[in-house]
Amino acid sequence: MKKRVTGVGGIFFKVKDPAKTKDWYRKHLGLHTDEYGTTFEYRSADNPEQKEFLQWSPMKDDTTYFKPSEKDFMINYCVENLEELVEELKKEGVTILDKIETYDYGKFVHILDPDGHSIELWEPNNEVYDDMVEDKTKS
Repeated sequence: MKKRVTGVGGIFFKVKDPAKTKDWYRKHLGLHTDEYGTTFEYRSADNPEQKEFLQWSPMKDDTTYFKPSEKDFMINYCVENLEELVEELKKEGVTILDKIETYDYGKFVHILDPDGHSIELWEPNNEVYDDMVEDKTKS
């Protein structure tokens, strides 16, 4: 099996006013924000020609996106071969919360960790994702 987690793909957290939070981060920390937050662009250590991305998203405090978790944040991890990984996780007794969803920019599934955190796993299609996101915060 390929690597399981290859990096952090996103940080999602609940706030009272996402627009106000994004404005604060834009003004004081220089993040290039859009309706979703910001996308950090960086280069792969193993392959410097390859772009990688991390999505940072403040979300309304009443979002149900993290369900069944009641936590105030969710982490998205990039993975290789999501379908194979999900089969391995099932064998290991990991709670799989939904079916794999496929979009042009990648495949997603949600699992629960032992502390009840919803974890999003993403097998990205970085070429498509790169074209989707217009204004990135580059490192």
